[in-house]
Amino acid sequence: MLECYLDYLAIHWELRTRQYFQYKGYRMKKLIFVMLAAAGTMGAAHAEGPYVGVGVTTADHATSIGGATGVSGDGYKASGKLFGGFDLDKTWGVEAGYTDFRSSHYNYTTGTAGGTASSDGHSFYVAGKATAPLNENFSVYGKLGVAQNKATLTASVPTLSRSYSKTEGYGALGAQYNLNKQVALTLEYERYGKSRDFGAKADAWTVGARYSF
Repeated sequence: MLECYLDYLAIHWELRTRQYFQYKGYRMKKLIFVMLAAAGTMGAAHAEGPYVGVGVTTADHATSIGGATGVSGDGYKASGKLFGGFDLDKTWGVEAGYTDFRSSHYNYTTGTAGGTASSDGHSFYVAGKATAPLNENFSVYGKLGVAQNKATLTASVPTLSRSYSKTEGYGALGAQYNLNKQVALTLEYERYGKSRDFGAKADAWTVGARYSF
């Protein structure tokens, strides 16, 4: 009789234990699901929104002056850049930027006489942006759009002066490293339209920092 009662207790305990852990397992799975959903929502929220940034752009300022020889002067120079954009999601976004290419100075010769010249210019672009995250901190991206490019060359001989203003294609390839959820560092190669003889060249390298809101 006692042996039967002990068997009953053992079976009853086993059933209650199994039900308990099944219930706890269900609650644990439900909790994990909720946590994953919340994490996904937070990630999506962080991937969207506006950002602003500053950069240092380096381009070759070597210049060719038609009708002059022996042109010498500035080569690669660093210029300032401001940009801002909006990430629609983790992949797609839009960006606009302004690069103020610094003035450069040159010496040249026409016949037996010497002269001086200076160039100045800037570019404004609007582009669509596609980003491919490689991990939580590192991503690569590309930009494609249009740029309004302006440059002037002012020479001591007025007939050698000229100007350039044109809307052209703009493109860039870059990489981004996230220091935290708001601050990131960027490195990119940019192409501001077609090649030109004076002012900053179309090819440029930019190191920047951006802040996401």
